[in-house]
Amino acid sequence: MKNSVDIYKTDIKNIVTNWAMLIIVVALMILPSLYAWFNIKASWDPYGNTRGIKIAVTNEDKGAIIQDEHVNVGKDVIASLKKNKSLGWTFVNKKEAIKGVQRGDYYASIVIPQDFSEKIGTVLEERLEKPVLTYTVNEKINAIVPKITSKGASSLTEEISKNFIETANGAIFALFNEIGIKLEQDLPAIKQIESRIFELEKRMPEIKKVVNEAVRATNKAEELVNQAKWAIPVIEQLTADGAAVTKQLNDFLTKTDQAFETISPNIKSTLIALQSRANQLQKVKEELAGEQTNSEQTKVNLQQTINLLTQQINDMNAVIRVLNQLNDLAPNEPLARIISKLELIENSFSQQLSIAKNLEAAINKGEQLPSEMIERFHQTSNEGASQLNGVLSRYNHEIIPAIDQAAENAKSKTKKAYELLTEANKSLPDISSVLQSAAHGVRLGQAELKNLQQNFPAIEQKVRDIANKIREFQQTQDIQAIIDLLKNDVEKESDFFAEPVLLKEKRLYPIPNYGSAMSPFFTTLSLWVGALLLVSLLRVEVEGAYKSRDIYLGRLFTFVSIALFQAFIVTLGDIFILKAYVVDKMMFVLFGLFISTVFMTMVYTFVSVFGNAGKAIAIVLLVLQLSAAGGTFPIQVTPPFFQAINPFLPFTYAISMMREAVGGMLVDIVRRDFLVLLVILIGTLLFGLFLRKPLSNISKRLTEKAHESKLIH
Repeated sequence: MKNSVDIYKTDIKNIVTNWAMLIIVVALMILPSLYAWFNIKASWDPYGNTRGIKIAVTNEDKGAIIQDEHVNVGKDVIASLKKNKSLGWTFVNKKEAIKGVQRGDYYASIVIPQDFSEKIGTVLEERLEKPVLTYTVNEKINAIVPKITSKGASSLTEEISKNFIETANGAIFALFNEIGIKLEQDLPAIKQIESRIFELEKRMPEIKKVVNEAVRATNKAEELVNQAKWAIPVIEQLTADGAAVTKQLNDFLTKTDQAFETISPNIKSTLIALQSRANQLQKVKEELAGEQTNSEQTKVNLQQTINLLTQQINDMNAVIRVLNQLNDLAPNEPLARIISKLELIENSFSQQLSIAKNLEAAINKGEQLPSEMIERFHQTSNEGASQLNGVLSRYNHEIIPAIDQAAENAKSKTKKAYELLTEANKSLPDISSVLQSAAHGVRLGQAELKNLQQNFPAIEQKVRDIANKIREFQQTQDIQAIIDLLKNDVEKESDFFAEPVLLKEKRLYPIPNYGSAMSPFFTTLSLWVGALLLVSLLRVEVEGAYKSRDIYLGRLFTFVSIALFQAFIVTLGDIFILKAYVVDKMMFVLFGLFISTVFMTMVYTFVSVFGNAGKAIAIVLLVLQLSAAGGTFPIQVTPPFFQAINPFLPFTYAISMMREAVGGMLVDIVRRDFLVLLVILIGTLLFGLFLRKPLSNISKRLTEKAHESKLIH
């Protein structure tokens, strides 16, 4: 050991007394620091300085007329981008954008097509087309920039989608608010209609009796007209009776018409409720698609879907029944086409219910949900929702007129008979014409009364159904609560549905900038590079008659001393020159000194034992550790080979230890890293002490043989 100390003292004396050597050693102490500092500073905040990354933006949107209003979404997007300073948005025409991306003047381009607004507007129509932004990126210019520009393009589409949803929901909830206010204003009239329907239901037996009596009266009138056309007094009496009957019938139908007026809104409200639940189903199904197969949430979502679909089918069947009954009252069956479409939608709901039950059975058995069944589930759902939107869009101009036509048809005919008989009773210039008019009027009234008599059970049942539905609604729902719900704050509800979930981010061990986060890697790397520089410029052999172990330890002390200065300079420079963020500054410096000792011992031992081949080993280790130590990218994203060697590399534990000092230390991690590096240090020392002499003789003969080629030093 005494000889090793003598070698070390001699080395220090030679360095201090030789000014040229002193300059070289000082340079070797500082050079690794420059390597670390330049790299850390260059990567200080790369993602916070992206304004210089130019992206060409072209707006070709011609706008569209939506709800009688001209809209140009592309123009709004451009206005939004002009306020966005995250990237270098540059607004040019399409030709210049394409040329600029090809030549590298722009890293990427985004083109807003001519039909962008038009396709967004299809949300209000039966056909739905999603607008498309054309994003072009030149990936050969830089490896990282495409990721940054892609994030910018994604953020742009997300912002457009969010604004569109917020605007659309705002319009919908504004309409709901308007409906709520209107309902509140019409609440007395609604209550009055309810009471009239109940009164009509109560008087149905009396009305039926009147209709039967009217039928018998018209039968008798027809017989009298045929048998006694010559009796003018009889004719006068008959016309008077016929007029009275038809007037009574017309008054009855006028009262019934008031009940019919409530059917259309009830049907429409039911269809709107179906549409609302269809939208709710869409959300539940999207949640279902994102759940794991055997999770409890999946089962809950499936049960919720089955319940909603069962309710959808029941309500749709009720609407179809009412429309079928109304269709029978009107000529030419004007509601037949709408009823067919509703039956298709009901069939779609039935298919969805069958699929949902099959999925529930599969998950209860613990089976994997079939992807084709889920796809068919979504397809039938989208088709049913689209068809339902189409029916609602044509409700006001197609269904309501047909319902009104059914009521007006019966009323207009009895009114016509009444007017005809009244006119005949006023003027009887000719007995024959009076009798013919009376006979015609009686026959017409008779036919209509018989038709009414035949259809009366159906009308009676419809009135009772309507009354029962009103009672059921009163028992289960509070119309005032519905009005209050519809009158909620429009802006708050719109904002909620545009962004229903907020992300609350909690940062553990936050590091304010990218450069500070990378300082553990670049500092560790510079210490290994510093060790390589030392063994490349300084000799590991000592002149004189010394033992192999004395030479190994004596010169090792010299190399480690210089390496400690390297670590001291680079760690203090990180903290005080670069102002890098470090939680525990003292431990950062101490960890650097320890890591430098380990690295220097390893590299020195490689060269001391294997000669120039040892330098090659140190360089190969450096290359492997750059990729496999997890210093830049997470080790989990690297190929399997690098993941396999990661636990055996000193960089892995050195970088981890330095990160603990930078972000905040966990004792167990520091203890693990320190012990692993300590084992490596001890193993390297034992390797050098006991194997240096036998292995160095072999490497020496190999080196001498290689010198004979006159190609290496």
